[in-house]
Amino acid sequence: MGSTDFYPEEGPVREVRVDAFAVERHPVTNAQFAAFVADTGHVTVAEQAPDPADFPGADPALLVPGGLVFTPTPGPVPLDRWDLWWRWQPGACWRTPQGPGSSTDGIEEHPVVLVAYDDALAYARWAGRDLPTEAEHEYAARGGGGTSTYAWGEERTPGGRLMANTWQGRFPYRNDGADGWRGTSPVGAFPANGYGLHDLVGNVWEWTRTLFLTGADRDAADELARGDGGGPAPVAEAAAVSSCCAPDRSTMVAAPDLQALTERSVAPGERHPRRVLKGGSHLCAPEYCLRYRPPARSPQSEDSATTHLGFRCVLRAA
Repeated sequence: MGSTDFYPEEGPVREVRVDAFAVERHPVTNAQFAAFVADTGHVTVAEQAPDPADFPGADPALLVPGGLVFTPTPGPVPLDRWDLWWRWQPGACWRTPQGPGSSTDGIEEHPVVLVAYDDALAYARWAGRDLPTEAEHEYAARGGGGTSTYAWGEERTPGGRLMANTWQGRFPYRNDGADGWRGTSPVGAFPANGYGLHDLVGNVWEWTRTLFLTGADRDAADELARGDGGGPAPVAEAAAVSSCCAPDRSTMVAAPDLQALTERSVAPGERHPRRVLKGGSHLCAPEYCLRYRPPARSPQSEDSATTHLGFRCVLRAA
């Protein structure tokens, strides 16, 4: 698990064991999420007004239900200015992903987006399943392909074939379309991996149960994310991980408690824990975000709802 070839938060390379589990073939779709909402009446985070306590000093006019919507820029911009291509859109939610006047008509088989962590977990529990841990997601995404750079091998486009829905063109202003798709694509539109699973890289980022941590805390967080019935495991072990090699299982130590790990996952200036996202999305471009690879990971606050973030479920062996 992991990589030292691209981004520092992906390392170190180490051995991690996962127990038997089943994983859904594709991300949860708009149609599937609609069935969940119809059955439960669930109201997503993006459909609720933000808590002013979470955003001290914010303009009250912005504290309305909504989400973050990607908007291409008119031309080249500095790639460290994410605020130039993300906008807060009042009224944006899973039903109206581009804001008022939009809908999911015609994209029922696309991944649902603008779902926060609690929304994904609520769906998983309704379905009798769970969200994957980071290790489970990475294992599934590799498709049995070992440690190759991409899930399908070393070439990004073998034989000129596009293997995943990622950004084509110049980010964030020119999108040539991934096999004709700009934005999300229908699940299964791109080749399955070696396990017969679709979109574990590209299309949408996917929530995992794992708190976003680095260093020796990483494996403790992943172990704690695995539990019975969707809850965190009450006991876990963490490896004493060095920066240059895989952990020695003979040096296993007691994991920090869940509360301590949760507190360490909160970014400075934020109030909510961060979870690991896996898989990359249709917005990943080599010059900006070469994260459509199994080891890639990204932090996201649990309350975030964006147009490039979805999820899928797993079912663990008893």
